[in-house]
Amino acid sequence: MRLDRMLSIIVMLLNKDRISAKDLSEKFEVSVRTIYRDIESINLAGIPIVSYQGNSGGFGIMENYRLDRQVLTLKDMTSILSALKGISPTLENRELDGAIEKIASLLPRGGGSLNTDFGEQMVIDILPWGYRKRQKKILHLVNESIRDRMLIGFLYRNSAGKSVRRKIEPMTLIFKGYAWYLFAFCRLKNDYRLFRLSRISGIEVIPEHFSRRSASYKDYMKDGEPDREKVDLTLEFTPEARFMVEDYFDEESIEVKDDGRMTVKASFIEDEWVYSLLLSYGEKVRVVAPERIRKALGEKAKKILTLCQT
Repeated sequence: MRLDRMLSIIVMLLNKDRISAKDLSEKFEVSVRTIYRDIESINLAGIPIVSYQGNSGGFGIMENYRLDRQVLTLKDMTSILSALKGISPTLENRELDGAIEKIASLLPRGGGSLNTDFGEQMVIDILPWGYRKRQKKILHLVNESIRDRMLIGFLYRNSAGKSVRRKIEPMTLIFKGYAWYLFAFCRLKNDYRLFRLSRISGIEVIPEHFSRRSASYKDYMKDGEPDREKVDLTLEFTPEARFMVEDYFDEESIEVKDDGRMTVKASFIEDEWVYSLLLSYGEKVRVVAPERIRKALGEKAKKILTLCQT
């Protein structure tokens, strides 16, 4: 693409004193005439390109000019690098690695501690502890299918434990909470769906291209959650659970009593994940309302006790 090529040319010129049109044309496999048009467009964008004549001639960026001073600050670039480096190991994307190299090349060499230590100032690692290699392979395959607009097929296990074969048009990868999701158009349901990657198995690329549809995951989700009916919960926690509660729930939803107990009001989509969340608090939580959730949680706890006694 022309925009990507022009960005690469700028980066190369920032890293070298000068480079010839012939070398650039061979690098990007385009004509010398195309390179001259790209250089003219870069100049019009406000980046001063100087043309040098003679055997050692070529193009270069005006001395003392630095792109980071015109477009991005040093703090901007180090923040971008931190974010990209957090995503890169997950997706194993060569193009993403190339973007990291390009941005890193714009940082001034030596001197400032911000540049020297930026890799230690903030680390973003979105891979959870004990992340399985199978899930990473699925994530990589899905990401490539979105980029190449290729159909994929897989077995999908719903919250009831039933697996159904799906053929979908992958559109958007979403990392939410502790899990990856895929927003896609499902050809089985003839509608948009949100798939949790950990429930996918037997995934394969189908050799068929599709045209990306105009819908966005933002249309499918409301307030960052799938647009599905929610249940209003009133929970009561023991004082021992205070730090766990404050780690997860918003401060505005927590009411602390004189005896240290806490009442929390929150809304969730009612599915197995909600029960897993509540069970994770063990004996430190009681469902005040609704009653049916409290009873359902009690039945699950009884089953757990039975399993532990056998």
